[in-house]
Amino acid sequence: MKSLMLLLQEVLLERGTWCRTSTSRDWKTISARVEHEGLSFLTIALPAFAKDFEKSLDVGKVDRNLFQGFSWKGGLPRFLGGFLDLVFDRGTGLLLDSPDIEAIRSVRQICLMFGKVLIPCSDARNEAAIDGYIECEKEVRAYDNRRTHGMYQEFSRMSVRLWADVFTDVDARIYDVDVMPKHGPGQTADRLTGNRKYRQTEWPERLDAVFPHGEFLVPNLRYTREGVLDYVELLEPGAERPVKVTLVPKTLKSPRIIAMEPTAMMYGQQAIAEILVEGIEGDDILSSFVGFRDQTPNQEMARIGSLTGTLATLDLSEASDRVSNQLVRTLVTHWPHLAGALDATRSRKADVPGRGVIRLAKYASMGSALCFPIEALVFATIIFLGIQDELGRPLTKRDLKSLKGQVRVYGDDIIVPVDYVQAVIRRLEDFGLRVNAGKSFWTGKFRESCGKEYYAGEDVTIVRVRRVFPSSRQDADEVISLVSLRNQLYKAGSWRTCMWLDDEIRKLIPFPVVSDTSPVQGRHSFLGFQAERYETGETMQRPLVKGAIVKSTLPRNSVSGEFALLKYFLRRDANDSLPAIDREHLTRSGRPDSVDIKIRWASAI
Repeated sequence: MKSLMLLLQEVLLERGTWCRTSTSRDWKTISARVEHEGLSFLTIALPAFAKDFEKSLDVGKVDRNLFQGFSWKGGLPRFLGGFLDLVFDRGTGLLLDSPDIEAIRSVRQICLMFGKVLIPCSDARNEAAIDGYIECEKEVRAYDNRRTHGMYQEFSRMSVRLWADVFTDVDARIYDVDVMPKHGPGQTADRLTGNRKYRQTEWPERLDAVFPHGEFLVPNLRYTREGVLDYVELLEPGAERPVKVTLVPKTLKSPRIIAMEPTAMMYGQQAIAEILVEGIEGDDILSSFVGFRDQTPNQEMARIGSLTGTLATLDLSEASDRVSNQLVRTLVTHWPHLAGALDATRSRKADVPGRGVIRLAKYASMGSALCFPIEALVFATIIFLGIQDELGRPLTKRDLKSLKGQVRVYGDDIIVPVDYVQAVIRRLEDFGLRVNAGKSFWTGKFRESCGKEYYAGEDVTIVRVRRVFPSSRQDADEVISLVSLRNQLYKAGSWRTCMWLDDEIRKLIPFPVVSDTSPVQGRHSFLGFQAERYETGETMQRPLVKGAIVKSTLPRNSVSGEFALLKYFLRRDANDSLPAIDREHLTRSGRPDSVDIKIRWASAI
């Protein structure tokens, strides 16, 4: 706590200097509130202040209903008043004609920097999150019953208009079993990790009907004749393993809820996700509407929207948990093999902490490999229904072409033309989704999407503290995070704060100046690296520095025989994963189970 407060003090002083305003009273307020409220003031109250600030930018004035818990002077809060006076008129609370961009950036940096520190929530907040998960499930069922037959028909017709070519190709590939599954590095409901995933002992009968285990669990059919798969248990629907709902740190206000899928389900989901994403990305028009791997287009469109006012940025709350399985079935109803594959790879039940096993109405929670691509297709389909409503006629191919560069979905980050925003929001909510009003912008000059924020075309994105400060070198994850924080602040121009951070980091590790490609945990500088000595070879000289090198240890889990061969055949290309270059990949795999820091000489570049 003390280190976080000292960091905030440095940021406050530096930002005050930039904006030529005193921050002494702001610091007194922060100190008093933290003493009374604890860490929650930094992680909850200050981010709430920033969200009210952003909403005020969007509507063009400060509303008395905002900034609850902070005293006022005139038409503005007293807290951070020196910065606010550069953005709003204190007498009327109205946005100035030319607000100070640096003051906007400063308010956001001061208030939001601790909003996403990875600190476990209290038991009460965790319990509230689980209650919210259950309540969301009830609401999904309620909307399933509320939608009319006509709404489902409209949704289906729009799906055909948008995705017919891609879905037809994917449908054919699934029919021909022209798909290749793969394992991810994460945890699964059956607790298989790394190489152990290649020897699966259970396979749902529903999945077997679409992806036969005799073709997916061995390198080739010869092994099925040898009885290699006799140990595999085919699970009837009632005996299937449910997803395991778990809480992971997100913010101190609320945890993130994810669901760990059974290994077999994830294996099949990855196969479908790959060809589905390939199909969308290979289409010139559709790839402009939906993104899966590159956030840059969303970020650039947010910048344009903040500059021109023509594009709105929308954010959805509990996005994945509100995508109904009934909607997904309607989305693909005309493609039986794709529909069958999506159903076969979908887990129907969830094991919820303290609630037992429940049956799911949602398509999937975060954790499914298909959650992200499927939700994007559902959102995009509904968005175009809203646009069609506003146009008052069916969408044409010419309409779709004209909307390139104006509509885009990346997860729950949505961009649409301002002219259609009300109709789009109405449609999204009619279909059971919830638009987050506090993070959606369309009336002013502030926009945010995919981690980037802009005001009037200017980048006002801030640097966030992701972990608490380390107490020793042994806190490897925290040390790595602190070094990253320092270098991000340096690139953002916060050099005074960086000088203080440099002194703090030197108490833990040597901290040389290195290039941003160096393996050493060091300082980045616009002036380049500073070699401490050189390693001389016959044909080269290599600049060296003494510093901290991150060393991670992969879990020990081995695979051999036909399962090692299967792992080799599942490579996508010569550069995919490690089988071709890592000598230990058959004995160690998965996500690192430990991270350590070693001090040694290494390249500065």
